[in-house]
Amino acid sequence: MAAKPFLSDIQSIRRRAREHIARGAVTDSYKADRQTVLKLLNEALATEIICMLRYKAHHYMASGINAKSVAAEFLEHANEEQEHADRIAERITQLDGTPNFSPDGLSARSHSEFVVGDNLAAMIEENLVAERIAIDSYREIIAYVGDADSTTRRMLEEILAVEEEHAEDMKTLMEDFGKKGEPAKPTGVERKSGGKPKKHK
Repeated sequence: MAAKPFLSDIQSIRRRAREHIARGAVTDSYKADRQTVLKLLNEALATEIICMLRYKAHHYMASGINAKSVAAEFLEHANEEQEHADRIAERITQLDGTPNFSPDGLSARSHSEFVVGDNLAAMIEENLVAERIAIDSYREIIAYVGDADSTTRRMLEEILAVEEEHAEDMKTLMEDFGKKGEPAKPTGVERKSGGKPKKHK
């Protein structure tokens, strides 16, 4: 049996492309559960915004003899988290969704917390914890998306690689603090999360 001419496939693709044109990048060949992907991406967006805000707060609140270099690291990470948020928001719109930038419920949508430590060591620790949460979250989303949405998966894999670098940076800062005679891990330090002080256990 003769193979079906590829030209007819091209014609079918062109015809389908003109159908539901308002859906943008979402064509009939999109195999993922779009609503679930959009929900996960909006949660990732909230997570990146919270991480950006936390790093920004730490950048401006950092104090102490070693604060200058650490604050610079916080600012660099804040800028990269903002870039991640922008990429995720753009992908949401490509999938014919609406990026949720509303401050209402932002903390609830985010997988990581907005926690401000009372000293530099506590700030580093909180950032490391948040990065580890983000890493696990992205791995789970990537596994869920799989081959059904290769564009989203590739974007998330690239973001994940940067988050892993961030975690390693925070780990190195924590280790360096210990070498300089400052506490590598805060003990009995009060933390502020959502306006409520908490103590390390």
